[in-house]
Amino acid sequence: MTCLKDKVLLITGAGRGIGRACALRAAEEGADVIITDIGNSIESVPYKLSSSEQLEMTAQICKERGASVLMQLADVCNSNDVDALIEAAINRFGRIDAIVNNAGIGAPAGKATHLYTSEEWEILLNVNLSGPWRLIKAVAPIMIEQQYGSIINIASTAGLLGYKHFAGYVASKHGLVGLTKSAALDYAQKNIRVNAICPGPVYDDELLDGNMTKVVADSLGIQLGDQESIDLESVALNTVVSPHDVADAMVWLASDASQRVTGTTITVDAGYSAK
Repeated sequence: MTCLKDKVLLITGAGRGIGRACALRAAEEGADVIITDIGNSIESVPYKLSSSEQLEMTAQICKERGASVLMQLADVCNSNDVDALIEAAINRFGRIDAIVNNAGIGAPAGKATHLYTSEEWEILLNVNLSGPWRLIKAVAPIMIEQQYGSIINIASTAGLLGYKHFAGYVASKHGLVGLTKSAALDYAQKNIRVNAICPGPVYDDELLDGNMTKVVADSLGIQLGDQESIDLESVALNTVVSPHDVADAMVWLASDASQRVTGTTITVDAGYSAK
């Protein structure tokens, strides 16, 4: 039996990587999906963001797996985009049972804290922290009316630990963990659960168009293979996390199997943070 049958999930940053993995797993588990991504680049972000073509590929695979799909480009930094996305979702499906706040950026990074420009600092916080808040702000009234909902924030072990030369990213993900806990308390009486998943080093799955390991390597000025070796050596299980591992945790949090779980972080990091 599929554990998300008849549920509607909204997934941001679904064009590639963890977001695509979450969308595909949701479709496999019987959910209908609303998928979104930015579809263009941001001037202060030093790498190419997800394209509309990548989001279309996610939609195509979800449809092949039996899901009804609403695909819409949206910038989580733009409240008008977010509101339009939620309106379209309700017009199409009539409800939103879970949202997965996955959209995020890993750079600008690779420098000491005082070397960030104001623009670099602000874009990290705007996308990684204020972005999820905008989604919660837009969807919470709907979930309150439904008296049901699951909000899943994709944070990071950087939301639990410090990383040298990644202060902006770390600050944004620590903030997201804090937002998760406070929002869980705000909405508990309305049967709305809010949780975070904290992945450790995640490998770049070519079938998912993943690129975050490369982003980290480029930020630190090292070769991709060297970063992959560093990641492997840093985890206790001697295997780097797959985006599908994160998606599996997402499915559980979105399902009724986790109905007594709120305000917590689930760490999917192959033992990275246990050291």
